[in-house]
Amino acid sequence: MGYVLIVGAKSDMAKAIARHYAENGYDLYLASRQSQELEAFASDISIRTQQTAKCIELDILDYASHPSFYAALEGKPVGVISAVGYMGKQEDVQSNFAETQKTIDTNYTGIVSLFNIIADDFEQRQSGFIVGISSVAGDRGRKNNYIYGAAKAGFTAYLSGLRNRLHATNVHVLTVKPGFVATKMTEDLDLPEKLTAQPNEVAKDIFNAQQKGKSVIYTKWMWKWIMLIIRNIPEWQFKKMSI
Repeated sequence: MGYVLIVGAKSDMAKAIARHYAENGYDLYLASRQSQELEAFASDISIRTQQTAKCIELDILDYASHPSFYAALEGKPVGVISAVGYMGKQEDVQSNFAETQKTIDTNYTGIVSLFNIIADDFEQRQSGFIVGISSVAGDRGRKNNYIYGAAKAGFTAYLSGLRNRLHATNVHVLTVKPGFVATKMTEDLDLPEKLTAQPNEVAKDIFNAQQKGKSVIYTKWMWKWIMLIIRNIPEWQFKKMSI
């Protein structure tokens, strides 16, 4: 079936996605900083699934390295999935511009830099799929994570435009909007159990949606309706709320 490139591959969500794709016959490029930390994980996947899993060093914030990173891939991927994400504490992000910039660049600028390169290649080949993991936080700005949400809103808009651009070239672009997910990034948060997905659940939703050629999904599914309600709260009322 070919290689799938997974970016931000050290995250819990990315590892679940990697397992799911390998179990369904795909080889893997696992890209992250300090990629040597993924060697044991990659070896385990290969043993369990008989698929190839290669670890590759990638700093998503080193934009100048992105062209050479992609050019060096021995076999170009049939698809790419971004699980890159960074969410600091809102108090730090709003008061420290270095944290503001890190939040925006990690969640938006860096992955857009890489996706632009891959999109050009897929467009020329007239095949491939691109999956971007955004967030429900991008659907409406809220005071407790609005800078993170702004970056994800930008990424959602980028994916929408990219989907429009590539539609006629047989390149599929999927936007994924998770709600709460039980990962290391959220382990300090008190999350409602019924609204919180496990990484394996998200991975299954992504694989099924990508295989079916869907454009946008929410995971868990009920977040589609939760965010519909939140988006339609009048601004005069919404600005007084703490949600």
